[in-house]
Amino acid sequence: MTSATLDKALRAAIRTIPDYPKPGIQFRDITTLLGDARAFRRAVDELVHPWAGQRIEKVAGMEARGFILGGAVAHQLSAGFVPIRKKGKLPHAKVSIAYSLEYGVDEMEMHEDAVAPGERVILVDDLIATGGTAEGAVKLLKKIGADVVAACFVIDLPDLGGARKIEALGVPVRTLITFGGH
Repeated sequence: MTSATLDKALRAAIRTIPDYPKPGIQFRDITTLLGDARAFRRAVDELVHPWAGQRIEKVAGMEARGFILGGAVAHQLSAGFVPIRKKGKLPHAKVSIAYSLEYGVDEMEMHEDAVAPGERVILVDDLIATGGTAEGAVKLLKKIGADVVAACFVIDLPDLGGARKIEALGVPVRTLITFGGH
């Protein structure tokens, strides 16, 4: 499939909701993509493609849409899946990190034994905007010794600079489509 064909197919499967969650924001809703079997499969296949046949031990996904996409990517790569959760959601010994949001600070956690030092990990989520959550997830993974091979997203909002933040941490970023603005 050509890049233009993929771009068109994914854009057609993503719903844009104006002025959500506040005026001026164009919310990119991937639940419509997830509900379209063909578009969902194409997105997962494209996220997997660069690492097919390579040694990837784990795929980490950020709550909540990263769980859906990350689980599918992990399955395709025959890798384990690591959920990165909001604070207070994990039952076992965990490691946490504070990260910046647009209007404050939050924390995320993962089980401290979810990734062994040196394991090759890909981080997956639906969208990268300002990059605060993804930056926190990369730092959390590195904190426990993971080799973060890449961060993958269906959508990039390049005007908000999040991908550049992740690349500044030495982690390549793969996105499938971009939308201007925020």
